[in-house]
Amino acid sequence: MSGRTTRQRVLRITLPGGDRPGGTSARADLLAGEEPLGIRVDGSALTMTMRTPGDDLELAAGFLVSEAVIAAPADIAGIKLCDGTTCGHADHDGLGNIADVTLAPGITVAAGARRNFLTTSACGVCGKASIKDICVLPHAALARDATRFAPEVLAGLPDRLREAQRVFSSTGGLHAAGLFTAEGELIVVREDVGRHNAVDKVVGWALVNGRLPLSGGVLLVSGRASFELVQKAILAGIPLLAAVSAPSSLAVELAQEAGLTLVGFLRGPSMNVYAGAQRLVS
Repeated sequence: MSGRTTRQRVLRITLPGGDRPGGTSARADLLAGEEPLGIRVDGSALTMTMRTPGDDLELAAGFLVSEAVIAAPADIAGIKLCDGTTCGHADHDGLGNIADVTLAPGITVAAGARRNFLTTSACGVCGKASIKDICVLPHAALARDATRFAPEVLAGLPDRLREAQRVFSSTGGLHAAGLFTAEGELIVVREDVGRHNAVDKVVGWALVNGRLPLSGGVLLVSGRASFELVQKAILAGIPLLAAVSAPSSLAVELAQEAGLTLVGFLRGPSMNVYAGAQRLVS
């Protein structure tokens, strides 16, 4: 496994303008890493995702939470990262790392959870056979979470998330997901080339640290709020999902059905509330 970043030789072209001379120059550019990670459960391949290396076990654990396979640390009997050279498995196919998960007795993977092909860094639900497979709601409705959030606190979260994005600062090429308290305290942040991977890493961190469900929390994502991100927040028990960009129509529908507060276009002093406005107090 390589690191979170790599260096690439590039040709920089600058067009003339004003008092700026034009020209070309060769330079080294720092890029965000992107490599495949396989997730194997009880000896069988579950999915392959493109991700930024790092926090891989959290990613695998969070993915299983998001697929409604597990809900507590006790649901996992063992989890390790196989490098394809010392684990003894013969089916890495040269792709390198595989997160190898052993579930606790009685915990199983539904047939619809198995992905049919490679999951790209831009796709959270690729490989699903039907909408029924991806539309999973928790047993307990989020409507029971009575936490209230101040818009003034939410308005300050994007800057705090941006300040915590260490790899983005050097590459400009990563999404981020940050978990905050209702008072605006940053609990954990994770970065990845994929929006859904960043969220899975946060949820996986919460699982292994015994923090699920994440009642009273705010999940902030650096891009748009898609259906799969809403579902991940719901299954993690997060009452408020905020995004700096727009939500999709299906994301809004699912948030309304599940009792999730969904905030979009969280930029500066303004924001749009698409669902669960009753949780916001001024």
